[in-house]
Amino acid sequence: MSHPFLQLSMIQQTYGDRIVVDALTLTLEQGAIGCLLGPSGCGKTTVLRCIAGFEKITAGEIRLDGILLCSAHHFVPPEQRHIGMVFQDYALFPHLSVADNIRFGLNHLNKIEKQQRVHELLDTMHLTDSVNKFPHELSGGQQQRVALARALAPRPKLLLLDEPFSNLDVNLRERLSMEVRDILKQQHITAILVTHDQTEAFTIADQIGVMYQGAIQQWGTADNLYHHPINRFVAHFIGQGALLPGIMQDSHHVETELGVLPAALTSQETNTNTHAVDVFLRPSDIEFDEASNTYATITHKAFLGAEILYTVRLDSGVTLLLLASSSVNRTIGNRTGIRLRSYHPKKAIIFSHP
Repeated sequence: MSHPFLQLSMIQQTYGDRIVVDALTLTLEQGAIGCLLGPSGCGKTTVLRCIAGFEKITAGEIRLDGILLCSAHHFVPPEQRHIGMVFQDYALFPHLSVADNIRFGLNHLNKIEKQQRVHELLDTMHLTDSVNKFPHELSGGQQQRVALARALAPRPKLLLLDEPFSNLDVNLRERLSMEVRDILKQQHITAILVTHDQTEAFTIADQIGVMYQGAIQQWGTADNLYHHPINRFVAHFIGQGALLPGIMQDSHHVETELGVLPAALTSQETNTNTHAVDVFLRPSDIEFDEASNTYATITHKAFLGAEILYTVRLDSGVTLLLLASSSVNRTIGNRTGIRLRSYHPKKAIIFSHP
C-alpha cells in the first residue's frame, strides 16, 4: 500500500501551557516542494524544527518514507533522520573554505567520493570559482548557495529551509528563489520551505500551507489559495482584497452594490438561501467605467510601475481596491464610475457573517 513520503498526523507541540502547534496534519509526496506560509509567531518554524528533531512533539506522529520519526512516546535523534536543513543565517563555519563547508557532513564517504561529491555540488551551485574562499569573502547569495550545497551533500531524504532568503535584498531573493526551485527539481529533492513571504512561496512551492495560530488554515496550490480561499484569514493573507457586503438571493446569486453576482459559499460556510454575506473582491476584479451607474471616490493610490493600485470609496462608505493601468493617472478626490470586470470569476468568493 502506498503512503505519502512525508506525513504529519495531528501533531501538537507545546511550551509549558501554551500550544504552539495544534493538531497539525499535512502530507507531501516524494519530489514535491511544500511550503509553510504565515505571519511571525504562527508556529511554522516550530513545525520545521519538529520534523528535523530539534523539538519534541507532545501528540501525533511524524513519518518519513513510512518510517516513524517521532510521536509522544518515540523519538529518532536528528542525526539519524536523514534530513538536511538550511538555516536563516546559513550557519556556515567561518574558519572553513567553501569546499570544506560542503565536505563537512561527508564523513561516511572515502576521500575520492568526498571530492567527487564536492565538485558535483560546486558545479551545480555555480561556486567553482569560489572553492577556496571563506564565508566572509562571499556575497549573501553565494553564502546561501554554500549552505544549500552543504545541506544537500549527504543526499538527505528531505530538505528543510527556514526563511533562507530573508537576509537578501528583494531582487536577489526573487532570482535565487527560482534558482533554488530549479536545483531542487533537478536533484529530485523533497523539501519544505518556511517563509512569511508569499511571493517566495508562490515561486518555489508546489503545495502551500497557510498557517495561523499553530494550525494550517488551508493546504493547496498557489492558484487554489488565491482564487478559492477557504476562510477570511487566507483570503486576506494571500494577495490583496476587500469585502463588499451582499445579500444572498438564493444559493447561487448574491446582490451587492455592484450588481447581482453568481456565487457559491466557501466550503467552511453555511449555505443558506437568504442571509447577509461578504463578497471578497481582488483589485483586479474591478475597473473604472465612466458609463457605470455605480460611483466611487478615489481616496488613495499607489504607483506600481505598469499599474496603479487605487483605493476607492463607494457611496455606502464601503472601501474597495482597484488595479488599473498607469497610462491613465487619476486624481485623488475624483468621483468616477466603476464596475466589475467582464472577466470576473464565474463564482464570487463569499463569506457568511460570523
